[in-house]
Order: sequence, then C-alpha cells, then structure tokens
Amino acid sequence: MNLEKVIFGFFTIFACTLNFGFFLGDMDRPEMHHPSELFAAIVVNLIALVIKFGDRTQLGATHLATSLVATLQLLAAAMVWLWTVQLQGQAMDAEAMSVIVSMSGGALLANLVSVTLLIGETLRQGR
Repeated sequence: MNLEKVIFGFFTIFACTLNFGFFLGDMDRPEMHHPSELFAAIVVNLIALVIKFGDRTQLGATHLATSLVATLQLLAAAMVWLWTVQLQGQAMDAEAMSVIVSMSGGALLANLVSVTLLIGETLRQGR
C-alpha cells in the first residue's frame, strides 16, 4: 500500500464530503448551512490543492485544475458571507445564502469530477 496515494485519496474524498455536507439543505435557509462547515471545506480543499501540486502527469494536471476550481468557488462563497455579514452588517438572508450555496454547488461538482478521476485511475491501475 502506498501511503502517498492513501493521503491523496483521503483528502480528495474528504474535500468532497465536507463540501457536500455544507451544500446539503434548503438553499434559502441560512440556519441549515453553518459557517464552520464552509471553513472546514475550504481548509481541506486547500490541503488537497497543495497535495495535487506534485503530480506532473496530464491526469495530475486535471486533478489540480478541479482542485483550483473547487477552492476558488469556496473562497468566493466565503467572501460573499464575509461581505454580507461583516462588511455590510446585515443578517444572513435567503438571497445571500442562495448565492453562497450555489457557489458551494459548483465546488461540489469540481470535487465530484476529481473523485471520479481518482476512482477511474484506481480501477485502471488495478488491471
């Protein structure tokens, strides 16, 4: 068993599941989307992004691209949250939360592509 591949797979899948946890729930209900969940998803996506820098293959480049997309989407969602609550001083409303959750959904899609690539690569190497 290759520890590097275990760590790579762990953070790729963990990033996806954390993102899914934040994304799940009604878009317009802020109480269903906790900021700590978004923060955890951002941190794990950043770790996954850093891990993916080492691979110099075409598949590695695609993994890196999906991680970049997911991280940028989640950071943008956090910026909307910060802008709404801290800079404008407003309570989180349905409109702002729907934007945040939509961006998280884009990141989730990028994470799902990365997990799909990981599974495909694992199945291909098993033969």
